[in-house]
Amino acid sequence: MFRSLSGFNYRLWFAGALVSNIGTWMQRTAQDWIVLTELTDNDAVAVGITMALQLGPQLLLVPWSGLIADRFDRRKLLIATQATMAALGAALGIIVILGVAELWHVYAFALALGIASAIDAPARQAFVSELVSEKNLPNAVSLNSASFNGARLVGPAVAGILTVVVGAGWVFVINALTFAATLVALMLLRKGELRLAPRAPRGKGQLQAGIRYVRRRPDLLVIFVVVFLVGTFGLNFPIFAATMASVEFGHGAGEFGLLSSMLAIGSVTGALLAARRERPRLRVAFVSAFAFGVACVIAALMPTYLTFGAALILVGFTSITLLTTANGTVQTTTTPVMRGRVMALYLAIFLGGTPIGAPIIGGVANAFGPRAAIVVGGMSGIVAALIGLVWMIVSHDLRLRVTVNQRGRLVPGIRFAVTHDRSAKNLETRLATDESVARRT
Repeated sequence: MFRSLSGFNYRLWFAGALVSNIGTWMQRTAQDWIVLTELTDNDAVAVGITMALQLGPQLLLVPWSGLIADRFDRRKLLIATQATMAALGAALGIIVILGVAELWHVYAFALALGIASAIDAPARQAFVSELVSEKNLPNAVSLNSASFNGARLVGPAVAGILTVVVGAGWVFVINALTFAATLVALMLLRKGELRLAPRAPRGKGQLQAGIRYVRRRPDLLVIFVVVFLVGTFGLNFPIFAATMASVEFGHGAGEFGLLSSMLAIGSVTGALLAARRERPRLRVAFVSAFAFGVACVIAALMPTYLTFGAALILVGFTSITLLTTANGTVQTTTTPVMRGRVMALYLAIFLGGTPIGAPIIGGVANAFGPRAAIVVGGMSGIVAALIGLVWMIVSHDLRLRVTVNQRGRLVPGIRFAVTHDRSAKNLETRLATDESVARRT
């Protein structure tokens, strides 16, 4: 489960990223809370707009952010982006502490942070492949997810307490300080042990090369569709948790932070179990999408704060299993020279839908209540799973098989007679998914 931590560089990166991720979740929690309760009168749409501004640049900048990650030294690039985000967090904290913050200020800082994150994210995702061997890459991706969601377990709870005790402004300042852990880790890495990826050549057509690459990969296309649907409508957890805590159950910031931590318990469990798998499997992603939809419906029906929090554990488990499997499949089956651009597209699809989905989900919460919004989010997972099932039937020759046993009884089963798209044979890397062999269950 923890085999990637045997290497010095990944171990150092993992520790620094964990501290920084805790600060990031602290800021997200405090930011959503002040928008909902201090700068507006429980306006879920305002929270959705904040999320849209912070995540929208992932979509708008995708042609350039991926190419930047493939063309420049990723370690130096991450130093620049991490320092920029630290400065933005500190500045937002100062104006909140001084009591001069207005809603448009938060919108502006969310947009600026989104731009910096759009450059940072594909470089950070692709940088993992330089820290570990190709064999350990799926494990490292899963451990990264465990780190991010382990921080979600701690960060929101700490943010909720600190927001009550010292105010949201100091939470932003503390987040700025946590970026120092990542910066120190990046500077102390053993450069001679890095597995530097080949750089993208200069010339025309490099921006479109990533899109052409994905278009030739139907397995990546279906992953992108599934992740887009769930990411756009299903993963609006700040809206779900904030509105359920304040509107439905009448609780404050501390209880809101605790709900995010409950969600993270399931997320960490799912990420660690994914780390045990030798390689990601597409059908695990599709089953997880369906299970996520069912888990959301169950959560929406929970009558009390505690039962709702318990249901969020299952929501977190299913969602992170889906995302870790999808991320691992994309990274391990993409040729290294294209990895930054493909990951930029993946993140744009995953996060770029938030500007569409978050305001819609916020509007549903305002009009029909937070429970209805959660059900709408859950339906995205069920629809995504059905799309994945249709793709497996059409492209992977998934068939129902009925045999007769020794007693003369009919025994139903599923046959996976899987063949790859012919165009994929011309790619530089072979697909490393379980669909590369025929399986029977």
